[in-house]
Amino acid sequence: MTFDQADGNCLLCGGQPVARRLPVCGSCLKADADASERLIADPHRRSQAPLAALPPRAESGVGCEGCGNRCRPNEGEKGFCGLRINRGGQMVQLAGGASGGLAFWYSDSIPTNCVSSWVCPATTGAGYPRYCTFPTGDRGRRSLAVFLGGCSFNCLFCQNRSHHRMAVDLSPLVSAAEAAGAVDEQTVCLCFFGGDPSPQMDFALQVAQAASDGPDDKTMRICWETNGSMSPEHLQQMTKTALHSGGCIKFDLKALDENLHRALTGTDNRQTLKNFQRLAASIEKRPRVPLVTASTLLVPGYVDADEVADIAGFIAKLNPTIPYSLLAFHPQHLFSDLPRTSRRQAEDCLQAAREAGLRRVRLGNTHLLG
Repeated sequence: MTFDQADGNCLLCGGQPVARRLPVCGSCLKADADASERLIADPHRRSQAPLAALPPRAESGVGCEGCGNRCRPNEGEKGFCGLRINRGGQMVQLAGGASGGLAFWYSDSIPTNCVSSWVCPATTGAGYPRYCTFPTGDRGRRSLAVFLGGCSFNCLFCQNRSHHRMAVDLSPLVSAAEAAGAVDEQTVCLCFFGGDPSPQMDFALQVAQAASDGPDDKTMRICWETNGSMSPEHLQQMTKTALHSGGCIKFDLKALDENLHRALTGTDNRQTLKNFQRLAASIEKRPRVPLVTASTLLVPGYVDADEVADIAGFIAKLNPTIPYSLLAFHPQHLFSDLPRTSRRQAEDCLQAAREAGLRRVRLGNTHLLG
């Protein structure tokens, strides 16, 4: 089977429309682990080139503990994210550590298009006066968004693909002081996204620390948007910055089923789910302002109401008050031939999440609905 020959519906069940590069629907991928493993190699090779198509697992390689991928590249080879290399029998960080990180940034006026804005102190005033400047929030102030290059996943539907080029070129490489220097008197929120923070956590934490320096009553929320695959140690540090500052940590839960997750992202979700459980245990430390939120992209043909119900059920068992955003899909990257999320699919998923026990569910990106 070649992926370029696939056109239209799922090759296994003949059901709903699927992407030409991954011509098997989500239901079939979940039901057949062997088919899932056979099918993912080609699209992920196309997507990741010239980086490793899948996390390397060389028996004689050196292990990396930076994220849940647990890469073991051979001598001279890079890990899955492209930011670490086996050099002389040691894992060397090419970017994201003391030497600087791959990043660019921009300022947005509040309210921004942040997925978690509907529960954030910036727009709700929650936690005033400790976590925002006015009882109604921080409207008119600014948020600094720091986009980090590289990622620990390889989503075939990636909505921010420039992170991959940054990892391949190892550019632009900037210092933590440069990034933190973009914070001005009107900046009250610092958000890390990408790509993903997980391959560059040391760098991001340095930026967060530098940006937070100042008077104790300074408003500077530190927020994170992540796939959640970072090491438990880095999660602990990330949680500390968010808790202290009034920021939130948004986990992008791509799928709960491991077969489906591996097909869509090139790797498993075990570390993500464990980290989400760890993070949920800290919610009661700051109950008035949400510490953790979650989101899921509603990818037609793959992430349907059944999958959303499973994800929402997982979240609800931990804490039914965790805010959950369902996001409309826009055709991108290797899934550019898919349609946008339909309103019917979005409404079905919204209902499924609520019926699974979640009390705070929202549909985002509604302007993208087909």
